[in-house]
Amino acid sequence: MQGKLVLIDGHSILNRAYFGVPDLTNSQGLHTNAVYGFLNIMFKILDEEQPDYFAVAFDLHAPTFRHKMYDAYKGTRKPMQEELREQVPVMKEMLTAMGVPLMMLEGYEADDLLGTAAKKAEADGLTVSIISGDRDLLQLATDRTKIRIPKTKKGKTEIEDYNTAEVVEKYMVTPPQIVDLKALMGDASDNIPGIPGVGEKTAGKIISEYGSIENAYAHVEEIKPNKAKESLREHYDLAQLSKKLAKINTESPFTLDMEQAKMGNLFTQEAFELCKKLEFRNILPRFSCDAPSDSVSDSFAVVTDLSEAEEVFVRAQKSGEIGFSLLTEQGELFGLALAPDEEHVYFIKKEGFLTEGYLTEKCLQLLQEGRMAYTIDLKEQLAFLRAGISDRAKIADAAIGAYLLNPLKGQYPCEDIAKDYASLMIKGRAELFGKAPLAKVMEEQPEELAQYACYLAYTAKAAMPVILQKLRENQMLELFRDMEMPLVYTLYDMQEVGIRVNAQELKAYGEELYVRIVELEQEIYRDAGEEFNINSPKQLGVILFEKLKLPGAKKTKSGFSTAADVLEKLAPDYAIVAKILEYRQLAKLKSTYADGLAGFIAADGRIHGTFNQTITATGRISSTDPNLQNIPVRTELGRLLRKVFIAKEGYVLIDADYSQIELRVLAAMSGDETLIAAFRDNADIHRLTASQVFHIPFDEVTPLQRRNAKAVNFGIVYGISAFGLSEDLHISVKEAGEYIDKYFQTYPKVKDFLDNAVKEAKEKGYAETLFHRRRPVPELKSGNFMQRSFGERVAMNSPIQGTAADIIKIAMIRVNERLRAEQFQSRLILQIHDELLIEAEPSEVEAVKELLAQEMVNAVHLSVAMEIDMKTGNSWYEAH
Repeated sequence: MQGKLVLIDGHSILNRAYFGVPDLTNSQGLHTNAVYGFLNIMFKILDEEQPDYFAVAFDLHAPTFRHKMYDAYKGTRKPMQEELREQVPVMKEMLTAMGVPLMMLEGYEADDLLGTAAKKAEADGLTVSIISGDRDLLQLATDRTKIRIPKTKKGKTEIEDYNTAEVVEKYMVTPPQIVDLKALMGDASDNIPGIPGVGEKTAGKIISEYGSIENAYAHVEEIKPNKAKESLREHYDLAQLSKKLAKINTESPFTLDMEQAKMGNLFTQEAFELCKKLEFRNILPRFSCDAPSDSVSDSFAVVTDLSEAEEVFVRAQKSGEIGFSLLTEQGELFGLALAPDEEHVYFIKKEGFLTEGYLTEKCLQLLQEGRMAYTIDLKEQLAFLRAGISDRAKIADAAIGAYLLNPLKGQYPCEDIAKDYASLMIKGRAELFGKAPLAKVMEEQPEELAQYACYLAYTAKAAMPVILQKLRENQMLELFRDMEMPLVYTLYDMQEVGIRVNAQELKAYGEELYVRIVELEQEIYRDAGEEFNINSPKQLGVILFEKLKLPGAKKTKSGFSTAADVLEKLAPDYAIVAKILEYRQLAKLKSTYADGLAGFIAADGRIHGTFNQTITATGRISSTDPNLQNIPVRTELGRLLRKVFIAKEGYVLIDADYSQIELRVLAAMSGDETLIAAFRDNADIHRLTASQVFHIPFDEVTPLQRRNAKAVNFGIVYGISAFGLSEDLHISVKEAGEYIDKYFQTYPKVKDFLDNAVKEAKEKGYAETLFHRRRPVPELKSGNFMQRSFGERVAMNSPIQGTAADIIKIAMIRVNERLRAEQFQSRLILQIHDELLIEAEPSEVEAVKELLAQEMVNAVHLSVAMEIDMKTGNSWYEAH
């Protein structure tokens, strides 16, 4: 027999892939990183080797002879992580779908099957390559059997190759002597104990000189160094056990069916479908053109003629459901994509008589005639549609529906929606034309532009019914229809109005920061006794912990840690550290805001930021380009930045802020009578908590005790640990733990509520708000303690923070809609967590305040009433 046989050590490579590839899950929540990584290693090997025969070996779950030996010595074996365990059957299913034979035999390890198959194949005249991360297999290397060990370096897979010569060169022993080498040095990854105090180099010298552990033991008095001599003399029985554990059985009762192992077409229909299910988009191109093609593209048509366009609109008017997308970017319209039915998708290109006005008018007509209309990223299209949409209930955005069903993804592009909810594998924007602006694509790749637009319309039509059904099943249809879809219009309106900025004030603010930054720089150099790069963590670490010998040094791979948590502990006692922290804060204020905001001021003198509703897992709105929600408020210099945000000429700003909304939600959701009563009595909740926790009269609570109680109150909402609270308050972990225990004694139902939130999230797989918004918590099932702890905090906090986010959304929608419907000149211009900012016409101020009070307080009716604080001013600083 001639040819080449490739054998893969299944569990070993799957394990390597699991730890080498970042965690991936498909839309059903199945972990897939190990399978994905395994396939990529496998394809790399097969592309290089071009074998005639191929098989993969796996251990079975039943204990093998060597397992039992090890367990008799050590007691237990480390269990496989659950996220990896669930991928083993998926990997086997994939290999079976590809026609790859699986080598498994009850009572024998994969190593034994690999050794047996390799020995037999070599005897039959084949050359063999064994792929494994387990160096134990080096004992199988010969001149015709190569052991290939993948290693990950800088994110790339490299492979070390070992025949006999390479083993001798690296380890100074022959392949069969690898067994003796392991018997001395051990191998923790393969559960081989070895003997104490003998490492790889010493073991190599001993076996190189004496040939085996038996011969070495016979000459034990001659062995050097003395430490190795004493260890071998004392632990020879352990060395013998280790040798038995390391020895691969090449005579196991296993026969590889070479006919089944013949290389065939791996890229079968079954494998293609499974790759689609696992969402391995990058692997799909490997499948031949015999795999199902994108049949959607066959239905596409580009329309450039007015009479053809009229026919398309007539067809769409006959449909009860349509998919649509006005393709727009940077205020420019490129065309309208329409999917009136399952068989036809049209891209009506903006040119000639098919003008912007014609396309928007026709689109609006379709949206106003009572049919269901589905799209993706509606907010981006509202620049052309907002004024004409009156019946919003019939328009649905698939990206927002997909976000509610899985809020952990952060992005919901067309191709993912198609894959997750319409079982379609289509090309996304990046695959079709990268990051090129649409205006450029229109000129250079008009066919790809039309294809992209058609994908948007078709995907919306195909996916939305499925999304709506899933929302209904998950009790989120009302949340989608009554909160998230109306919010699209509110966010668009806020973006459109924007917020006015005093550019001169901003410039002056930056100059003021610069002066203080230079002052601090010189003071830090003086305190350090030399000039250095303050922004270099390495140089700063040397100054603080080597030169000045400050306490609390934490060594990292690159030097000393100068992270904020390290420096904050030192700042009260060391002036140089306090100055460094201030320097960092001011440098960030200057670069991010004083300099950064200037680039966002439009020609109208206003910043028109972007508000995102599909990014945060909790349901909170986020702000980008620029991020107006992260403007610092803890320091006076940070707060002063709000002075640059001003009302337009003749108007004022009204700031309405929910008072302690998350604590009120916690009180209502937990049902804790003491906490509820405190809010009903309008008590100072932080002073009351301090009084209860520290057992002191209410009137005798000191400002420091109140501050500490405030940290406990808000920390509890976020599932804070004793360690976390100790860091915040600069107290011992024990003292912080006592604070938390006393808090729960004071508010016992809060403890019950938080414990139950974690319990329910573990059972259901998600946390839930009062409005049925779900936040999946996969971390609760993690084998990693830190991940599980994070999951527990998420499970505690998400119902509270998510409910608060829902309440502010309801309020801002109602405020915005009333301002527009009642024809106020005043406009909602900003939402910052629990705060709404209105630019108000002076004669409307009192009416707007009344409107804000009504809608914000009555956004929800709980056992604890919502309360708001309101202020007015010419700038955001004055109003807040």
